[in-house]
Amino acid sequence: MNMDPCEAKKLTLQDILQIDQKCLQDMKNWQIESAAWNFIHKIIALNGSARSIITSSENESEDSQDDQDDITCDFPNSVHPLDVLCLVLHCCDHFLQQEIILKMSMCQFAVPLLLPAVDGSGCTFMLWGMRDIVKSWRPQSLAETKGFMQENLVQISMPTFSFVRLGESKLSKSTILNQVLSPVQQTQDFFVHSDMEGADVTREISEGLVEISWYFPAGNSDIFPEPVAFANLHGNLEDSLNEFAFLTQISSTVFIFVQDINKNLFDFLSQYENSQTNFVIIVKGSRKINKDKYTNLTVIQFGSNANGATVAKRIRAAATDFIKKGCRVLSLEDMAEIATKLGISVDENVIECQNAKADAKAIADEIKDVAEYKKDTMRLQGHLWKKAELEKEMCQMKKQGDKRTESYKLELQKQCTEIRKNQFNYEIPNSISKFIHSVVKKNYTEISYFLKWLRFYLDSAARKNLSALQDEYKEKSNSSRMNELSGLDQKLSKSSLGIEHFLRELGQFYEAEYFMLKEENARKREFTQLPAFAADLLLGGFPLELIDGDASNIPMQWLQDVLTELDNKTGKCSRMGVITVLGVQSTGKSTLLNTMFGLQFPVSSGRCTRGAFMTIMKVRENSQQELGCEFILVIDTEGLKAPELASLKDSYEHDNELATLVVGLSDITIVNMAMENTTEMKDILQIVVHAFLRMKEIGRKPNCQFVHQNVSDVSAHENNRRGRVKLLKHLNEMTKAAANMEKKTEFTAFSDIMMYDPEKDNCYIPGLWNGVPPMASINIAYSETIYKLKQHLIKRMKNKGHRIGDFIEWIESLWNAVKYENFIFSFRNSLVANAYNQLAKKYSELEWKFTKAMHKWLAETETVIKNQNEQTVDSERAKCKNAAYSILNEEEESMKKVLEKYFSSENNEASLVERYKAEFLTSVSCLRKKLEASSLSKCDEAMRIQKENLKVKKVISEYKEVIDKKVTSLVMKCREQKYKPDEKTLEEEFELMWAVTISKLNITALPEPNIELDFLTSLKKDMASKGSAVNQRLNNINQLPKQEKLHIHESMGKYLFKKYKNKLSFLGSDFGPDKLEVFFKSLSDTCSEYIKDKLSSKSDYNETYGLELLNLINSACDENNNLRITSDIVLDLKLFILGNALGDFQQMHKDFVRKNDPLICLGEMKPKYCNSFRYLFLEKDGIWERAKHLCELWLKPALIEQVNRKLGLEIVDHILDNNESNQYSTRGYFQFNVMKHLLEKSNFSDYLEYIDDYETFVKKWIHNCILEKCDFHHLQSIILSNITKKITGFLNEPRTLQFQKMSDFLLQLKEVLRNDLAISDDMNVFCLKDEANIKEFVENLEKSLSDTEAEIMSELKSVNKETILSNVVVKPVDELFKRVFGCGKQCPFCRVPCEAGGDDHKNHFASIHRPTGLGRYRSFFTQTLCHDICTINVSGNKSFIHLNDSSHPYKEYRAVYPDWDILPDPSIEASDYWKYVLKEFNDQFAEEYKAQPADYPEEWNTITKAQAERCLNTAFGMKSNNS
Repeated sequence: MNMDPCEAKKLTLQDILQIDQKCLQDMKNWQIESAAWNFIHKIIALNGSARSIITSSENESEDSQDDQDDITCDFPNSVHPLDVLCLVLHCCDHFLQQEIILKMSMCQFAVPLLLPAVDGSGCTFMLWGMRDIVKSWRPQSLAETKGFMQENLVQISMPTFSFVRLGESKLSKSTILNQVLSPVQQTQDFFVHSDMEGADVTREISEGLVEISWYFPAGNSDIFPEPVAFANLHGNLEDSLNEFAFLTQISSTVFIFVQDINKNLFDFLSQYENSQTNFVIIVKGSRKINKDKYTNLTVIQFGSNANGATVAKRIRAAATDFIKKGCRVLSLEDMAEIATKLGISVDENVIECQNAKADAKAIADEIKDVAEYKKDTMRLQGHLWKKAELEKEMCQMKKQGDKRTESYKLELQKQCTEIRKNQFNYEIPNSISKFIHSVVKKNYTEISYFLKWLRFYLDSAARKNLSALQDEYKEKSNSSRMNELSGLDQKLSKSSLGIEHFLRELGQFYEAEYFMLKEENARKREFTQLPAFAADLLLGGFPLELIDGDASNIPMQWLQDVLTELDNKTGKCSRMGVITVLGVQSTGKSTLLNTMFGLQFPVSSGRCTRGAFMTIMKVRENSQQELGCEFILVIDTEGLKAPELASLKDSYEHDNELATLVVGLSDITIVNMAMENTTEMKDILQIVVHAFLRMKEIGRKPNCQFVHQNVSDVSAHENNRRGRVKLLKHLNEMTKAAANMEKKTEFTAFSDIMMYDPEKDNCYIPGLWNGVPPMASINIAYSETIYKLKQHLIKRMKNKGHRIGDFIEWIESLWNAVKYENFIFSFRNSLVANAYNQLAKKYSELEWKFTKAMHKWLAETETVIKNQNEQTVDSERAKCKNAAYSILNEEEESMKKVLEKYFSSENNEASLVERYKAEFLTSVSCLRKKLEASSLSKCDEAMRIQKENLKVKKVISEYKEVIDKKVTSLVMKCREQKYKPDEKTLEEEFELMWAVTISKLNITALPEPNIELDFLTSLKKDMASKGSAVNQRLNNINQLPKQEKLHIHESMGKYLFKKYKNKLSFLGSDFGPDKLEVFFKSLSDTCSEYIKDKLSSKSDYNETYGLELLNLINSACDENNNLRITSDIVLDLKLFILGNALGDFQQMHKDFVRKNDPLICLGEMKPKYCNSFRYLFLEKDGIWERAKHLCELWLKPALIEQVNRKLGLEIVDHILDNNESNQYSTRGYFQFNVMKHLLEKSNFSDYLEYIDDYETFVKKWIHNCILEKCDFHHLQSIILSNITKKITGFLNEPRTLQFQKMSDFLLQLKEVLRNDLAISDDMNVFCLKDEANIKEFVENLEKSLSDTEAEIMSELKSVNKETILSNVVVKPVDELFKRVFGCGKQCPFCRVPCEAGGDDHKNHFASIHRPTGLGRYRSFFTQTLCHDICTINVSGNKSFIHLNDSSHPYKEYRAVYPDWDILPDPSIEASDYWKYVLKEFNDQFAEEYKAQPADYPEEWNTITKAQAERCLNTAFGMKSNNS
């Protein structure tokens, strides 16, 4: 039976409960493994077919030998069910034996009373095995009052009727016993009998087994009026005399089945003639028997044709008669004492069990009244409800009144601290000391015995108390004393007492000690070993309290440390999947879980203990990879909508909190629905839907499984189709209602918040009982359906495992969020934050890849455009734009695919940020539009500049033709002279020719535009519709104001603010000066950036520039229309900005003219002509000189330009690939690094600039970082080397040497480098002598190029870094700034910058908010800087003024600022960073802001720099040692 490994090591319950591949097999496949394992699996699953043995021989012969008549019944590998039972029990430890016997009892199987030894000698009385069984029944004496009795089976005294066989018998003893115990026509198989499947084979090891079963009345049509026990000795009693002797001493009557009555029988019975036990002989046949001398002997004879029903009826009548007359009654505990006296071993008598019993009894003996005992012993729990209330009040601050938010919060914290002090100072009660002594430093077996015994005694005590209170309640409810019922209600709710109360008390002692003894005092702690003990309990399958339902509290520190110990014990790398059940009270939730997984959640009708419990199951190693986890954690919850809580005003919130917590922790939530009441069902669905909606919002995606209990019809699934449609309708209604309550109206259907398949995610489970309890057996269909549900759940569980550390984080963050009234806008979780950071980092990488691709395209395009002539420039424009669209489409598609893949992956991180998916995908489209507009605009600008240059070059080319002819003519003239002039003479001749030629060319200068007139014309058109007053002013304006000279440290924004703040003073009451200053700064920065961009293009002024500036001003004013800026002020702004731009654009034109003036351009070409003239005249090839000439005058300027064009991109890449590049990976991480740096320096001026001029501060930070981290010369050399390699590559190609003319060679060189170098187009000057030895020229050019490269690098090294940065085309400071600056929005209260990723995020958020005084807020009356922090205010009851409207509660800030997420601080220490900054620089900030110093709480003075840094690390999810 494959049980050999169990000989050396007994099977444990944990071995059986492990999840593995067998859980996914059909039940019928268990038989293939072995009959023993089939029995174990099925009995743990409460399957009534557990004892059915289908041998492999039967399976094989079923089809092949159907028609054969000679099949033997006794196959060589057949095994009797009772042999299986005996073998299994011998292979199990005591705790698994107990579980198996409990499950057998639930299935109404007879259980072993005396278990024979495997070797045949002796037996064991199974008292421990039966100690967990609790029975409820209604004796006939309570039938009318509908009362009931409940007691532990081993303590119930009742008559016992034993059935034995002497010799052979024609009657089947077990079959008749089943009929005795069963109602007529409804026989149950309590005892295994020969007609059962697999029971027709010879017993091998179960001879001498005594089984026992019981009858308990239900108060209606009962067979027996009181409980009765029936024992059954298997085999011939002559072979089991010791067992028979035991039965004679414990039984009221022994029924002996015989074949015949003879002298031997009477001789045998004569040994027991003085026994108090009655003997009844059951025999078939009719003969007169003389039994006069046997007063305790009765004979029941039957005719040979009598059937089993007749025999059963007579036996039942005889038993009833014995009961009426009064007979011996014993409990199982009494029987155990008799067994010991007879030398029969009792399983409970092992030393560990007895020691544990003594320890447990010592505690239980102190319990007289449960409520009083809890009050005296569990004193720390008495404070829990108060502490829980204070913690909630710290979050919700409903009783704040007119107290300042921070002060009130500190006051509440002091009260919590006082409670902890009181708890810490309590002496440990005697019972708790005994409990600790009994569990600490003991092995797991001893602890398990102790906890079992303690639970046994506690349940007994609680039952007695509960029974008395229920009787009193019934009496008072039926009288006029109804007013006393509420007190009894309280007593009833306090009458439960379990191990969880002891563990809860230990948790409180641990938390109080942990709170009071910190840092250097931590070594004084006495309870440090308790979390390890609790973790061992969890690993052993013991349910541990997750939520204390009595106080609606989670002991967070205790729970964290227990789970941390669990993590340590499992190797710190274990993953857990989580399954939870939710539903109405007393609908079979615990039974469902216990049946499904073989767990041990307490099962009872009605609820005494509130909250949630968790237990752990191990996943077997061979299944861990497939399931993606090492453990499955199962959470059992209290019932929702409990009647005893219905009267409490917060019962709905309580249920909502519970559902939110457990759904948030779960991967799969089972919603147990066993109700016909539609109203109640709707209430439950509302609670559940609320929880799922909240999870959708925070990125959790639990699967939902609806379980409909008590639906037994085989056609249930099909017939309930309409029911499923109706359920979905209800779910949609509930979703809409919940979404309205949570202010998330975009969700209108259940499918919006959860993937739900009505066909797959609904399970119909038949009723638990087959018949009427207490004699009902478990419905086999119930077990089988639950097993199918288990298979479905385990399949759904794949790859859902979480690290235990992550689970701890989820508990803490969910609990913190639940304590706030508005969950969705109060949720904070480092796992979600980390997942968001990873997503933002991924997006940032992709964004740079996309941006870089477009920068590269633009760099190449601008180079290509510069290489175009008048004929090709327009056609090239179309090609470039097509290439741009191709890159844009490709990169956008690629970026979206990567993000889609990220979100569709199975990793848990992706699911946590699912709600941001749309935002980030939209951000990709926004990025594409932005890059498209920017790149194509610059491309058009490059085209415009090239066309202007071509116009200038066309004019110059006409002059060049003249000069070319003059140079050629001069060469001919000099050659005709008889003497040979020297080089000096040649130079003089050339200078004379050049001067004469230039003077005759009649060169005209470029036209001078009237920029001021353009600006004024555009302004008048723009403001024409702004009213007569504005038009009148415009008509009187003939010139723009002169450019203002600003102070060296003054920005244009600050100047604008100073200039116009008096005119705008009427706005001060609405906004405060800071809002106006922000507006002016933003406007001036936008316009300055535009002007700077145009100036850097080095093109000529264009008349559209003024119009574009005016459009920028209009857009800024429209976006800030709430500032109510008048048309007069808008006109002033436009005049000021245009006046400041005028000088810049005039200088721009002058620079362009200077660079492109034909005379100047020809002058620059003069050395080139001079050299060409010399070479032509002297008729020397001068190949080395010509090569050097080409490198110096044409290639070198192009190479330097290209280095500057590419260097910016390389700098950004270098910074992002640097070891410290993480600081630019996300906006949040950048903030962390900046704030940490500020804290380290602790310089007021740095903080002031960071707060007041964040943009300037960040740019300066990035600028300094680039100067510090980048080796510019190294990057320049790489760029230069790459281009020169390309030139060298061309020079070394065989086809290069095939050119005959210099012009052809140079034309091909320019074509090869068209994307890399913009070479001056006056190379025809170089080709005045077109004939050349190309091979020799290429060799010399290659050498000269190497010299030129070295020369360029030497020149570049002499340039300082600031100059290099100013010369690059792509500005690295700007690119990195865009990456970390984000949207630029600031918190409306404290001005902290937004950290959200992507370009199109809907909501702004920041990790740490500041005291509002740092955002210049001050008290209206006292002018003191405000010290309130918005993250604290949003959980308080204070209000703020927006515009001139009425005040708005901070809790409803989203009504005014819907695009900001300001999460409440999870703790009083959460804002320590900025509290520290304000208290350190309070006076300086006050002086700078012209206010009085903040009057912050005294406690802030104790905040240290280390605490501020710790706060920073926590807020950004960094480890304390992070750099």
